[in-house]
Amino acid sequence: MKNYGRTSVSEFLDDRIVYRNLVPVDSQLPALAQIRPLVGLPEGLVPRKSEIEYARVIAHLLREARALDRPGASIERLIYVGDTRLNDGNAFANICRAGGWPGLAFIGSERDDPPQVEVVEQQGAALYLANRWSALVEFDRFCREKGHPPDERAAGVIDLDKTALGARGRNDPVIDRARVEAVRRTVGDLLGDGFDAGGFQVAYDRLNLTQFHPFTSDNQDYLAYICLILGSGLYALESLVAEIQSGRLASFSQFIDGVDARSRDLPADLKEIHAGIYACVQQGDPTPFKEFRYNEYLTTTARMGHLDDRTSVPDLLAGEIVITQEVREMALICKEQGALLFGLSDKPDEASVPGAELAAQGRLPIHRAETHAVGTLAEV
Repeated sequence: MKNYGRTSVSEFLDDRIVYRNLVPVDSQLPALAQIRPLVGLPEGLVPRKSEIEYARVIAHLLREARALDRPGASIERLIYVGDTRLNDGNAFANICRAGGWPGLAFIGSERDDPPQVEVVEQQGAALYLANRWSALVEFDRFCREKGHPPDERAAGVIDLDKTALGARGRNDPVIDRARVEAVRRTVGDLLGDGFDAGGFQVAYDRLNLTQFHPFTSDNQDYLAYICLILGSGLYALESLVAEIQSGRLASFSQFIDGVDARSRDLPADLKEIHAGIYACVQQGDPTPFKEFRYNEYLTTTARMGHLDDRTSVPDLLAGEIVITQEVREMALICKEQGALLFGLSDKPDEASVPGAELAAQGRLPIHRAETHAVGTLAEV
């Protein structure tokens, strides 16, 4: 494993990225409002990454981006790089379906077991499952052998979170720590002297478990809000867990409705915070806790590129969110050979792109923030 110096994701993706709100960072591409009627997307719906409606938006953006770069060239095949078989695998299959393209996808995650690759054939597509990120070199060969080269007729879609940045199994705990710190900072600031750091950590760790995902929707905004309400004393953790496990409390919307009914018992400043979050939830906003996401942007970018260039690779992987060199190298090869590159992130825009005040201070979106690139490469 080697440190390949400093760079940013924009080196290979430029601004060809959408975060959770599906708003292209590249202003040359059409806004979501323009795309909605063209792909049959209902007003107000912002689909999640694994949904077919999301894929329709992405397929449209890929075609628009290709037309901008190479007028007259059309996309004939898809190459996808991600880190989760379920979420990325579904997104890949849906984009292939929406675009009418055959596709090959690399799904990587670093694990301690012996190196292994499994190829899962699907209708007109295949998943290349690997337990080493270094297997991207072999995946590149696999694509060419399959008659699926990364040329101007190909679109390369790259997942950002725990793929291009903070590779799963290698560097992803740093991303998770940034998010937990953001929740802790947000809840702590709002509760002030009444904040119980130990109690917060117990509640967060307990409710962040997979078994509670049906209740929290695996949504960190919801979890941060629940921790805030628990910290205020309005609910107790064990009684909340008992209500969830018994089925009496089945969803987050039911929980926040209950808080709203008792909001008179909240301190005045928390009433205002609750009212803002509650209004966003009622409007269908998937990231209603704006204070938390503001802090997540700060805690994430604070972990990018802050370590000295002479820092050892183990310390870089433990303390900094780094770019996955294998992903970077493959992307640069694809770009050089004319493939269209496009990045997807399920991270909320509020946690990824600075607001006007921070931008005025020189803060950059996470795909433009410099950090170290770390990885292992073999000869292609």
